[in-house]
Amino acid sequence: MSGTLHDPGRPTIVSIPGAAAQQDPEVAVMMWLWAALGLVTGFILLMATVRRLVLGCHWDRPNPFAEDVRRPPLAPGTDQEARWRVLKQAFSDAQVPDQLDAVVIGSGIGGLAVAAILAKAGKRVLVLEQHAVAGGCCHTFGRDGLEFDTGIHYAGQLKKGSFCHFFLDQISEGQLNWAYLGSPFDVVVLEGPNGRREFPMYSGEKAYVQGLKEKFPHEEAAIDKYMKMVKEVTKGTLHLVLLKIIPLPMVRLLDRLGVLAFFSPFMRAATQSLADVLSQLPASQELKAVLSYIHPIYGVIPKNASFSIHALLINYFLEGTFYPRGGSSEIAFHIIPVIQQTGGAVLTSATVKSVLLDSAGRACGVRVKKNGGLVDIFSPIVISNAGIFHTYERLLPEKARCSPGIQSYLGMVQPGVSTLCVFICLRGSKKNLGLEANNCYIYFDTDIDQAMERYLSLSRDQAVEHIPYFFITSPSAKDPTWKDRFPDQSTLMMMLPARYEWFEEWQSEPPHKTGSDYEALKDSFIDASMSVLMKLYPQLEGKVHNVSVGSPLSRQFFLAAPHGETCGVGHNPNHLQPHVLATVRAQSPIPNLYLTGQDVFTCGLFGALHGALLCSSTILQRNVHLDLLQLQSRVSAAPPKRMN
Repeated sequence: MSGTLHDPGRPTIVSIPGAAAQQDPEVAVMMWLWAALGLVTGFILLMATVRRLVLGCHWDRPNPFAEDVRRPPLAPGTDQEARWRVLKQAFSDAQVPDQLDAVVIGSGIGGLAVAAILAKAGKRVLVLEQHAVAGGCCHTFGRDGLEFDTGIHYAGQLKKGSFCHFFLDQISEGQLNWAYLGSPFDVVVLEGPNGRREFPMYSGEKAYVQGLKEKFPHEEAAIDKYMKMVKEVTKGTLHLVLLKIIPLPMVRLLDRLGVLAFFSPFMRAATQSLADVLSQLPASQELKAVLSYIHPIYGVIPKNASFSIHALLINYFLEGTFYPRGGSSEIAFHIIPVIQQTGGAVLTSATVKSVLLDSAGRACGVRVKKNGGLVDIFSPIVISNAGIFHTYERLLPEKARCSPGIQSYLGMVQPGVSTLCVFICLRGSKKNLGLEANNCYIYFDTDIDQAMERYLSLSRDQAVEHIPYFFITSPSAKDPTWKDRFPDQSTLMMMLPARYEWFEEWQSEPPHKTGSDYEALKDSFIDASMSVLMKLYPQLEGKVHNVSVGSPLSRQFFLAAPHGETCGVGHNPNHLQPHVLATVRAQSPIPNLYLTGQDVFTCGLFGALHGALLCSSTILQRNVHLDLLQLQSRVSAAPPKRMN
């Protein structure tokens, strides 16, 4: 679909291919009547299918959310050895449980969440993690005695009583504690020849809009129209879930009839780019840049980004942002015991080399690298949280990898932009250094698309002089427990875009053995980053005691991102076409092989959690979303549970 974002109050006109201008009026009327009949029929079929999916699932299957399992939260632990015993259970034959029901590749939140849901349904699940620490993008790592997160920089929709908060409570038994990050949660900085302008993004829709209008007093109409479109699109989030569970032939029929675009504002906007939608606003280039600021979170520049995904992310953060107390590794630390309760395990240093297929082409286990050898682990179900590209391009046997179904699948998607991260250790507390919990997005050009295209077209030596933006955040400033764990010390992280091809020649080299040229390239990006940082935060001069870099190769090595991509599949309009959204689902073209995580739904913590719900629903053959909603409704109606 192309064109403008339709007014939600006006019906979409469905064009009839081949209708000539001189067509007989009676024939034209008949064709329009058939089109209208098709729309009505499609809508009736859709409603019938939805009713069957929601109400007619296999209620005889185990309900993972039959009861509220929250318990009083334990005091935050300070025994690091006890934490490592949970997060660093190294793979060995003896640690593999017997009689597995499922094996999960990857211990990111999508893998851990689906394993926990299946465990709550009585299944014995093994999660295998190639890294030495469980957690995927939720794990933390050390630098010079301090701690950095890898992917959970902040999260939205986690107020008590929200769906996501309740979901995480149920798979961690209420042990996760989320700190509110205050308002503003983000600050956009436009740095240009006329100086620096800052734009705070406040929590709460009213404050968010008012903050924009104060900065752009002559563009209130454009801001109102933009927010109306964001809110209208996000009302259709349920439609994205339905596309993943409605039978594919039904989706294709409804798409051809135009029913999906007719009834869903989300679908209408999904195939339009953010830049195209903003071009319809009576907005200045500066306002367009500010409205586009969050695009690094989903890893696609405005001209290539689906407006629906952009709207979801804006709405996701609109009511405030949160960070896990104790750091992002708390997420894995509290979910793993739930998986273990039914005899499951989460094992690290377990690199899966391939998915095993039986003689009928069905997934039946995985092959794991161990001490230079290989170990086969058999399971009736295999679930991959390693992403579409790694799973289909690297883990399947060659014959399956080259099959038309897999190749067609891969042809529908492409990876998002990769990034480079600079990790900075500082002397001094949050208060002494003037660090805030909010994030800073700094741009050097209001034409983000042009600046990014120019930057990514340059050689790596030239690019370092033309970095178009930085995302700057302080993990230590967000975590209320930091001052007790690391007194008088702080951390900052800077993220900037980078092409995987700039680093590709060193891809076969192990970390820390890549040679002087690779180190020199990283140093050049460090120098450019630190120059920007000191201009923005001059009080940090002389406070830095360690700086390190994670390149796209780091994401490839530690997180199995084949192209160093930050957010998996790129959220561009082609990927958001209804038939593509419907095809990219938990059930893979390989029988008994399933996908979970952000590639199944959308990027980030929110998307990965929904990907896990979709995956577990498919495996258990019951509507797990509805199970969770019904439990939440019962809990809300009951007297409050004592949690202390």
